Amino acid sequence: MLSWFQALMPKEERFFDLFERHAETLVAGATALRRMLDGGDGVAGFRQEIRRQENAADEITRETLLAVRRTFITPFDRSDIRDLITAMDDTIDQMHQTSKATQLFETRDFDASMRRIGDIIVQSAELTREAMPLLRAMSANHVKLNAFSEEITRIEDEADAIHDEGLKELFRAHRTSDPMAYVVGSEIYGHLEKVVDGFEDIANRVTGIVIEHV
Repeated sequence: MLSWFQALMPKEERFFDLFERHAETLVAGATALRRMLDGGDGVAGFRQEIRRQENAADEITRETLLAVRRTFITPFDRSDIRDLITAMDDTIDQMHQTSKATQLFETRDFDASMRRIGDIIVQSAELTREAMPLLRAMSANHVKLNAFSEEITRIEDEADAIHDEGLKELFRAHRTSDPMAYVVGSEIYGHLEKVVDGFEDIANRVTGIVIEHV
Protein backbone atom coordinates (compact mmCIF):
# COMPACT_ATOMS: atom_id res chain seq x y z
CA MET A 1 0.00 0.00 0.00
CA LEU A 2 2.79 2.44 0.89
CA SER A 3 4.66 1.80 -2.37
CA TRP A 4 1.41 2.34 -4.34
CA PHE A 5 0.78 5.59 -2.49
CA GLN A 6 4.35 6.79 -3.07
CA ALA A 7 4.08 6.04 -6.78
CA LEU A 8 1.17 8.49 -6.99
CA MET A 9 2.95 11.23 -5.10
CA PRO A 10 4.82 13.89 -7.10
CA LYS A 11 8.58 13.47 -6.75
CA GLU A 12 10.82 16.36 -5.76
CA GLU A 13 12.57 17.41 -8.97
CA ARG A 14 14.89 20.06 -7.56
CA PHE A 15 17.57 17.44 -6.89
CA PHE A 16 18.25 17.34 -10.62
CA ASP A 17 18.66 21.11 -10.62
CA LEU A 18 21.14 20.81 -7.75
CA PHE A 19 23.19 18.13 -9.55
CA GLU A 20 23.30 20.29 -12.66
CA ARG A 21 24.31 23.39 -10.71
CA HIS A 22 27.09 21.47 -8.99
CA ALA A 23 28.30 20.18 -12.35
CA GLU A 24 28.66 23.79 -13.49
CA THR A 25 31.01 24.48 -10.58
CA LEU A 26 33.03 21.41 -11.58
CA VAL A 27 33.46 22.79 -15.10
CA ALA A 28 34.35 26.26 -13.85
CA GLY A 29 36.78 24.87 -11.28
CA ALA A 30 38.39 22.51 -13.81
CA THR A 31 38.79 25.34 -16.32
CA ALA A 32 40.48 27.55 -13.72
CA LEU A 33 42.72 24.65 -12.66
CA ARG A 34 43.80 24.03 -16.25
CA ARG A 35 44.58 27.71 -16.79
CA MET A 36 46.51 27.76 -13.52
CA LEU A 37 48.70 24.98 -14.90
CA ASP A 38 49.79 27.30 -17.69
CA GLY A 39 51.81 29.02 -14.96
CA GLY A 40 53.08 32.57 -14.89
CA ASP A 41 51.61 35.66 -13.29
CA GLY A 42 47.99 34.47 -13.50
CA VAL A 43 48.43 31.53 -11.12
CA ALA A 44 47.25 33.38 -8.00
CA GLY A 45 44.09 34.61 -9.70
CA PHE A 46 43.14 31.14 -10.88
CA ARG A 47 43.72 29.79 -7.37
CA GLN A 48 41.19 32.30 -6.11
CA GLU A 49 38.69 31.27 -8.78
CA ILE A 50 39.05 27.60 -7.82
CA ARG A 51 38.39 28.52 -4.20
CA ARG A 52 35.35 30.55 -5.21
CA GLN A 53 33.90 27.64 -7.16
CA GLU A 54 34.67 25.22 -4.31
CA ASN A 55 32.77 27.48 -1.91
CA ALA A 56 29.81 27.64 -4.31
CA ALA A 57 29.86 23.84 -4.60
CA ASP A 58 29.85 23.49 -0.82
CA GLU A 59 26.67 25.58 -0.63
CA ILE A 60 24.96 23.41 -3.24
CA THR A 61 26.02 20.28 -1.38
CA ARG A 62 24.64 21.59 1.90
CA GLU A 63 21.38 22.53 0.18
CA THR A 64 21.14 19.04 -1.30
CA LEU A 65 21.79 17.24 1.97
CA LEU A 66 19.24 19.42 3.74
CA ALA A 67 16.68 18.72 1.01
CA VAL A 68 17.27 14.97 1.35
CA ARG A 69 16.26 15.18 5.02
CA ARG A 70 13.21 17.34 4.39
CA THR A 71 11.77 15.79 1.21
CA PHE A 72 9.17 13.06 1.52
CA ILE A 73 9.45 11.62 -2.01
CA THR A 74 12.85 11.73 -3.73
CA PRO A 75 13.47 10.84 -7.41
CA PHE A 76 15.71 7.95 -6.34
CA ASP A 77 17.17 6.55 -3.13
CA ARG A 78 18.28 9.09 -0.54
CA SER A 79 21.58 7.31 -0.06
CA ASP A 80 22.25 7.52 -3.82
CA ILE A 81 21.53 11.26 -3.80
CA ARG A 82 23.89 11.76 -0.87
CA ASP A 83 26.60 9.62 -2.41
CA LEU A 84 26.46 11.32 -5.80
CA ILE A 85 26.51 14.90 -4.51
CA THR A 86 29.27 13.99 -2.05
CA ALA A 87 31.37 12.45 -4.83
CA MET A 88 30.92 15.61 -6.88
CA ASP A 89 31.88 17.77 -3.92
CA ASP A 90 34.92 15.65 -3.09
CA THR A 91 36.13 16.16 -6.65
CA ILE A 92 36.05 19.94 -6.54
CA ASP A 93 37.58 19.77 -3.06
CA GLN A 94 40.52 17.96 -4.66
CA MET A 95 40.84 20.74 -7.21
CA HIS A 96 41.09 23.15 -4.30
CA GLN A 97 43.66 20.93 -2.58
CA THR A 98 45.72 20.97 -5.77
CA SER A 99 45.68 24.76 -5.90
CA LYS A 100 46.58 24.95 -2.20
CA ALA A 101 49.58 22.69 -2.81
CA THR A 102 50.85 25.01 -5.54
CA GLN A 103 50.47 27.93 -3.14
CA LEU A 104 52.24 26.09 -0.32
CA PHE A 105 55.21 25.27 -2.53
CA GLU A 106 55.09 28.62 -4.35
CA THR A 107 54.86 26.85 -7.69
CA ARG A 108 54.38 28.90 -10.84
CA ASP A 109 55.84 26.56 -13.46
CA PHE A 110 54.24 23.25 -14.35
CA ASP A 111 55.25 20.26 -16.46
CA ALA A 112 53.64 19.50 -19.81
CA SER A 113 52.32 16.23 -18.39
CA MET A 114 50.54 18.18 -15.63
CA ARG A 115 48.84 20.27 -18.28
CA ARG A 116 47.81 17.14 -20.17
CA ILE A 117 46.18 15.80 -17.00
CA GLY A 118 44.56 19.22 -16.63
CA ASP A 119 43.06 18.81 -20.10
CA ILE A 120 41.61 15.45 -19.05
CA ILE A 121 40.15 17.04 -15.92
CA VAL A 122 38.37 19.65 -18.03
CA GLN A 123 37.12 16.94 -20.38
CA SER A 124 35.84 14.91 -17.43
CA ALA A 125 34.04 17.91 -15.97
CA GLU A 126 32.36 18.69 -19.28
CA LEU A 127 31.25 15.07 -19.68
CA THR A 128 29.81 15.19 -16.16
CA ARG A 129 27.92 18.39 -16.96
CA GLU A 130 26.44 16.69 -20.04
CA ALA A 131 25.49 13.60 -18.03
CA MET A 132 23.64 15.22 -15.15
CA PRO A 133 20.50 16.30 -17.10
CA LEU A 134 20.21 12.73 -18.43
CA LEU A 135 19.33 11.55 -14.91
CA ARG A 136 15.93 13.22 -15.26
CA ALA A 137 14.87 10.40 -17.61
CA MET A 138 17.12 7.46 -16.77
CA SER A 139 15.08 4.85 -18.63
CA ALA A 140 15.30 6.81 -21.86
CA ASN A 141 18.92 7.82 -21.33
CA HIS A 142 20.50 4.74 -19.76
CA VAL A 143 22.61 3.97 -22.86
CA LYS A 144 24.05 7.50 -22.85
CA LEU A 145 24.66 7.36 -19.09
CA ASN A 146 26.50 4.05 -19.43
CA ALA A 147 28.55 5.53 -22.27
CA PHE A 148 29.43 8.47 -20.01
CA SER A 149 30.75 6.13 -17.33
CA GLU A 150 32.74 4.11 -19.86
CA GLU A 151 34.33 7.24 -21.32
CA ILE A 152 35.30 8.54 -17.88
CA THR A 153 36.93 5.20 -17.13
CA ARG A 154 38.83 5.30 -20.42
CA ILE A 155 40.24 8.78 -19.92
CA GLU A 156 41.04 8.01 -16.26
CA ASP A 157 43.27 5.20 -17.53
CA GLU A 158 44.87 7.69 -19.93
CA ALA A 159 45.49 10.11 -17.06
CA ASP A 160 47.11 7.33 -15.01
CA ALA A 161 49.56 6.67 -17.84
CA ILE A 162 50.38 10.36 -18.17
CA HIS A 163 50.83 10.60 -14.39
CA ASP A 164 53.33 7.73 -14.37
CA GLU A 165 55.19 9.12 -17.38
CA GLY A 166 55.34 12.56 -15.79
CA LEU A 167 56.73 11.22 -12.52
CA LYS A 168 59.41 9.29 -14.38
CA GLU A 169 60.44 12.38 -16.34
CA LEU A 170 60.45 14.42 -13.14
CA PHE A 171 62.71 11.92 -11.42
CA ARG A 172 65.14 11.81 -14.33
CA ALA A 173 65.32 15.58 -14.46
CA HIS A 174 65.89 16.19 -10.73
CA ARG A 175 67.24 13.04 -9.08
CA THR A 176 70.74 14.45 -8.70
CA SER A 177 70.41 18.18 -9.18
CA ASP A 178 67.29 19.15 -7.19
CA PRO A 179 65.55 16.38 -5.19
CA MET A 180 63.15 18.92 -3.63
CA ALA A 181 61.80 19.76 -7.08
CA TYR A 182 60.90 16.10 -7.46
CA VAL A 183 59.14 16.06 -4.08
CA VAL A 184 57.11 19.15 -4.96
CA GLY A 185 56.28 17.92 -8.44
CA SER A 186 55.21 14.48 -7.24
CA GLU A 187 52.92 16.11 -4.66
CA ILE A 188 51.17 18.11 -7.38
CA TYR A 189 50.91 15.06 -9.62
CA GLY A 190 49.33 13.18 -6.73
CA HIS A 191 46.66 15.83 -6.24
CA LEU A 192 45.87 15.95 -9.96
CA GLU A 193 45.49 12.19 -10.01
CA LYS A 194 42.99 12.41 -7.14
CA VAL A 195 40.92 14.92 -9.10
CA VAL A 196 40.66 12.49 -12.01
CA ASP A 197 39.86 9.66 -9.59
CA GLY A 198 37.06 11.83 -8.24
CA PHE A 199 35.40 11.95 -11.65
CA GLU A 200 35.66 8.18 -11.91
CA ASP A 201 33.89 7.95 -8.54
CA ILE A 202 31.12 10.21 -9.87
CA ALA A 203 30.75 7.95 -12.91
CA ASN A 204 30.60 4.87 -10.70
CA ARG A 205 27.85 6.47 -8.61
CA VAL A 206 25.88 7.23 -11.77
CA THR A 207 26.30 3.65 -12.96
CA GLY A 208 25.02 2.35 -9.63
CA ILE A 209 21.93 4.56 -9.84
CA VAL A 210 21.19 3.43 -13.39
CA ILE A 211 21.57 -0.25 -12.45
CA GLU A 212 19.12 0.14 -9.57
CA HIS A 213 16.47 2.07 -11.47
CA VAL A 214 16.48 0.85 -15.08
